[in-house]
Amino acid sequence: MNYSYWELKEWFTNIDFTIVGSGIVGLNCALQLKKQHPKAKVLILEKGMLPQGASTKNAGFACFGSLSEIIDDLNTHTTEEVFNLVNKRCEGLQLLRNNLGDKNIDFQQNKGFELCNNSSFFEECISKKDEINQFLKPIFKEDVFTTSHNTFSFQNIHQDYIVNNFEGQVDTGKMMHQLLLEVQKLGVKILNNMYVDAFTETDSWVEVKTDKINFKTNNLLIATNGFANNLIEEKVQPARAQILITKPIKNLHIKGTFHLDKGYYYFRNIHDRILFGGGRNLDFTTEETTLFGQTDIIQNTLESILKETILPDTNFEIDHRWSGIMGVGNQKKAIVKQISNHVFCGVRLGGMGIAIGSLVGKELADLLDE
Repeated sequence: MNYSYWELKEWFTNIDFTIVGSGIVGLNCALQLKKQHPKAKVLILEKGMLPQGASTKNAGFACFGSLSEIIDDLNTHTTEEVFNLVNKRCEGLQLLRNNLGDKNIDFQQNKGFELCNNSSFFEECISKKDEINQFLKPIFKEDVFTTSHNTFSFQNIHQDYIVNNFEGQVDTGKMMHQLLLEVQKLGVKILNNMYVDAFTETDSWVEVKTDKINFKTNNLLIATNGFANNLIEEKVQPARAQILITKPIKNLHIKGTFHLDKGYYYFRNIHDRILFGGGRNLDFTTEETTLFGQTDIIQNTLESILKETILPDTNFEIDHRWSGIMGVGNQKKAIVKQISNHVFCGVRLGGMGIAIGSLVGKELADLLDE
């Protein structure tokens, strides 16, 4: 296709910053770049009609880690690393709220509840509760984790919950819509259905090669998370997450965000429906993919847990199923770095996109001023 003079001039000429990926990281990166460089020409390329990773597909948990997850992280990371992880997640959530406003993203702090499959696991976690609360006191100034009785009539779990008093939730669709509005107000251009095949770099610029057109940009910023290895070589592994949602259920009194089986399953009430996702631990190998879709083993397990544990005495129907692609690795710290003279990346969010996406985007943009 031959583009017109106007199209080439307006969209593909004298570009200061090109961002690959219009998810949470890419949009926040654009916001920060326009704050720092108001007159800069910023272009975002997105391969899908909507963001293709997890930004518009996640469950909307504004969380920073359940008690069992933090305990587990302390077994594989240093105490300083875990403290910094939690602190960055809290900073990122606050930045998200400040940038967009609680009302615009329907932020609610209804607490988080960790459900334990058996007494031994519950007791193991509770034995370290006070220690973890003290560990996190410099961040939250008061106890994060407490316990409460099973008030939601769940079955086949321990009678008490572990409560995260600071966990919240957002409306993922509203969040991304508001982010798009904010960057567009600043004059950022977004081109959807544009797949970046490759790039080449010179001393002065980067040539971006897409399935539609090749063009030059002064700087290239890669914010594709689980899809990062299509363009760069970093320690990022794709991880598919499968989710389902029920049709509306009358008198659904479940409130808050819920974690089950060390966080491998998660659910919440959204608009009187149960949104339920997880099960990646049932088949890690198959779920290490950038392909969207569902598998019988995970979907059947989700439905079984819904029926036997979450809604044991309630009739329900599944309304919709989908999946999202996360970026994970052997370390939970995000990769935010300069790759070469004009190429930068902010990837590997480890399933904590809502919590750290805003901060990673800002840090990615800040690399240009170092």
